[in-house]
Amino acid sequence: MSFADIDVKALDKLQAEAELERLAKEIAAHDDRYYRKDDPAISDGEYDALRRRNEEIEARFPDLKRPDSPSDKVGSAPLEKFSKITHSVPMLSLGNAFSDEDVFDFESRVRKFLSLDAADPLNFTAEPKIDGLSISIRYEAGKLVQAATRGDGTEGEDVTRNVMTISEIPSQVKADDFPEIFELRGEIYMSHKDFQLLNEKQIQAGDKVFANPRNAAAGSLRQLDSSITAKRALKIFLYAWGEVSALPGETQSQVIAAFRRWGFPVNDLMKLCSGAEEMVAHHKYLEQQRAGLGYDIDGVVYKVDRLDYQQRLGFRSRTPRWAIAHKFPAERAITVLEDIEIQVGRTGALTPVARLKPVTVGGVVVSNATLHNRDYIAGIGRDGEPIRGGEDLRIGDTVVVQRAGDVIPQIVDLVSHGEGSSPYQFPDHCPVCKSHATRDVNEKTGKVDAVTRCSGGLFCPAQRVEHLKHFVSRNAFDIEGMGAKVVEEFFEAGLIKTVPDIFKLKLHRDEIAARKGWKEKSTDNLINAIDAARKVDLDRFIYSLGIRHVGETKARLLARNYGDVDSFIGAMKQAGQSGDEEAYGELANIDGIGSVVADALVEFFSQAHNIEVLDELLPELEIAPMQVVDDASPVSGKTVVFTGKLEQMSRSEAKAMAERLGAKVSGSVSKKTDLLVAGPGAGSKLKKAEAAGVEIISEDDWFELVGR
Repeated sequence: MSFADIDVKALDKLQAEAELERLAKEIAAHDDRYYRKDDPAISDGEYDALRRRNEEIEARFPDLKRPDSPSDKVGSAPLEKFSKITHSVPMLSLGNAFSDEDVFDFESRVRKFLSLDAADPLNFTAEPKIDGLSISIRYEAGKLVQAATRGDGTEGEDVTRNVMTISEIPSQVKADDFPEIFELRGEIYMSHKDFQLLNEKQIQAGDKVFANPRNAAAGSLRQLDSSITAKRALKIFLYAWGEVSALPGETQSQVIAAFRRWGFPVNDLMKLCSGAEEMVAHHKYLEQQRAGLGYDIDGVVYKVDRLDYQQRLGFRSRTPRWAIAHKFPAERAITVLEDIEIQVGRTGALTPVARLKPVTVGGVVVSNATLHNRDYIAGIGRDGEPIRGGEDLRIGDTVVVQRAGDVIPQIVDLVSHGEGSSPYQFPDHCPVCKSHATRDVNEKTGKVDAVTRCSGGLFCPAQRVEHLKHFVSRNAFDIEGMGAKVVEEFFEAGLIKTVPDIFKLKLHRDEIAARKGWKEKSTDNLINAIDAARKVDLDRFIYSLGIRHVGETKARLLARNYGDVDSFIGAMKQAGQSGDEEAYGELANIDGIGSVVADALVEFFSQAHNIEVLDELLPELEIAPMQVVDDASPVSGKTVVFTGKLEQMSRSEAKAMAERLGAKVSGSVSKKTDLLVAGPGAGSKLKKAEAAGVEIISEDDWFELVGR
């Protein structure tokens, strides 16, 4: 069963797991067709959409990430017909931006990581993203010695002889300043004119016609007979490098200038930009020029110009933090909004989904679209700003649908209201349990939450079942043999209603064994798995509770801060039931927690029915205390606060270091603070620490203390 039509925000755990399995297989198949067979079955936009959906599901359900996750892979394994070359420096992929806002966010992330203020200079290169075949070309002592395709990013195909037939690539570089070892990287492509001529020859010879210039370029390079490659008009742009013995500059633009000086083809449309505004402007310019370039591009690549900044920013699993590809807009189509359906998630969120008259968008038939929330239907965007000119969406409307970065399309504009249509009335009751549906109000800001939620809590079957599924999921209690289908079966049969019932299923052993599909052995296996799951780490226990905003990362932060289950639950009860301001302050000031998560925890632990469930559950379990990361370090177990401007590393880098060393990082000074690391400009936190007698050290003292 496919759940491809369900918005990522509306997927439950079972659906998400099935979607990740489908996406892994589908993306792998498309990688094989694109990278190995040069015969893609979908457009680049559709492929990007599959990858982005996979990444969004993994971000929402990190415990479901598969060992064969596409987010950890680049390209595809090399073809068997070629010998293999291992890249000395991996050939990674790029993260994607699909909107101008994404580009501004990219600059903001870079500045934040590097601790740069808005006034600090930060340049980026912006260059056309060539739609061709990635290549790495190695020179030693100025001589071309090998060339390899990207392959899977680690190992590529040896196409040295074929690359040497491309006239634009010198076999020998005689420049005096050319390094002893230098791997140039770029994109091999075919111009529109040469592509047309090639296909005309193919037709005349009765051979296969290529679908597009990229396929033609890839197919031409992957010939076992290099004389065939030599007859194809292949071209190349160089824009990056792998292993080098020396670099001819301190910035991206300086190195590319050296490429040009050495005689390598580089793209003259690369531009140096001082920030996101100029990058976006260059993107719009290239989009306008795209049709007349004579070769295919599908976006613009931005890179931080300073190489020392690139070094500091580093990499994620398959993409650099210092570069991003800004894709051109996706295709759109017009269709009719035939219905609006409401889905209820684990947290009670009521998510509207548009049912559309099927229409083809970018080569794919679309019948569903996300509607996000009540405000989106009403024509209200984030921060109360109007979208679609403030026009609401109604059943029967003619609308514009776009497939951009999501497999689930979006309705981006209204063409006209349907004849006799009336505004859609968002339900004020849960469609599953009929409980009242409300929107939370932030007491501090007065803002109304965009999401409407069922107030039924664990009374609502939709929420109860999803909560039980979450409890037994992989990164929670991970009970083998008790997947989503078993949870649904036992819930409907009345065998489990709340999580403590799971650990009492041994009382129903004979009843389970007599059920259809169950046998004595499978029943005993399940009961043994449940018994084995009684021993659980504190962070997994906290995560299993399914508290809103408390994912795996937050659960680890809480476990690390409170140490054992009694301390954690005691502190939560103090903050939740007793309204203890000090307990709440300590909770909210844990670095990475904040008031939103603290409020969610307080809400959970202030509910009597939740405490009743915990009181019944805890005697069934053995919860292991949280182990510190490095109990041998001088700051292990200590609570550390950073304040002022750090000069040797960013605040985020410093916090990460402290946590690796087993410290607890807090956002404010309290009587439990052990150490304050103060940089220039330290203010109120420094004064409070002095008054409380907290040990205060400088940034240099910190590095000396931890032995860096």
